[in-house]
Amino acid sequence: MAAAAALLADARDVTLLAHVQPDADALGSALALGIALRRRGATVRVSFAEPDAIPESLRPLDVLDLYVPAGGVPAQPDVLVACDTASVRRLGGLGDRVQAARATLLIDHHASNHGFGTHRVVDPGAEATVILVHRILTALGTPIDEAIGNCLYVGLVTDTVGFRTAGPGAHRLAATLLEAGVRVEPLVRPIMDTHPFGWLGALAGVLRDAALEPAAAAGHGLVHAVVSADLVARFRFEEIDSVIDQIRTAAEAEVAAVVKQTGPQRWSVSLRAKGTIDVAAAAVALGGGGHRNAAGFTWDGGRDALLDALRSALDAAARSGPRSSGSLSGSD
Repeated sequence: MAAAAALLADARDVTLLAHVQPDADALGSALALGIALRRRGATVRVSFAEPDAIPESLRPLDVLDLYVPAGGVPAQPDVLVACDTASVRRLGGLGDRVQAARATLLIDHHASNHGFGTHRVVDPGAEATVILVHRILTALGTPIDEAIGNCLYVGLVTDTVGFRTAGPGAHRLAATLLEAGVRVEPLVRPIMDTHPFGWLGALAGVLRDAALEPAAAAGHGLVHAVVSADLVARFRFEEIDSVIDQIRTAAEAEVAAVVKQTGPQRWSVSLRAKGTIDVAAAAVALGGGGHRNAAGFTWDGGRDALLDALRSALDAAARSGPRSSGSLSGSD
């Protein structure tokens, strides 16, 4: 932590990257740190490889206009910071910047992260990456105001599933952020509780076609749903990403999976579990990563082959028995 703070304290040009399809924890982490570093006088840019814009509900967090498209990221950054990124692969087309940068700081809380970069702050015990960013800001002596607090709070509330998996430290941090001026309801409602009316019908179709496989995951049960490329193109990230929160409520299944079609033969898969099976182990086996109860991976090929591979990976994870994978929450 001290080495990370020292690196950033001296940095004059910093590029902060979130993983592809950034969620609130990834982007909140990058923007909170970016705001602090810009105020210290550094040249700062925040980016990610995919998509080509900040998700609509998270745009208000970028109060200093730090976001630049992937094409605006230098080929050889001076100081590169990778936020909430379980592997270089999760940086997508910007992954080559890790080796090209003079120095790379990794800030992450995924238990499946094997580490990369010249400096690393990785703590699987942290419920969200924003918690680690807050510790770095404290080490830098940065005061937390409403703008930075908003970025930290959205990562905290989303990665703890509305604080259902938060420990005492996360709750104490939330109180600190409220005291800094965060107004929770107007901040969180657009991110977690607002969808266009047209999405309700589309969601009904997705849920109607969801499948339950009681024998999957070594008998613990799997429920899965598919979001077609048409829906992915028609609706925002916020809508597509919310499907997992609907199907994981199925009482008969330990594991929930949402298979999102992002190309003709390309899929992004979100996994959730209720505590018995380590879905991070299954995700790692399929080229992804995450946490015990929340993980994901990408897949190139047919959907049927994907589901077969997922069933096999979940069976293997179930047979391997429980193991520690850090916090109970997290993003894929």
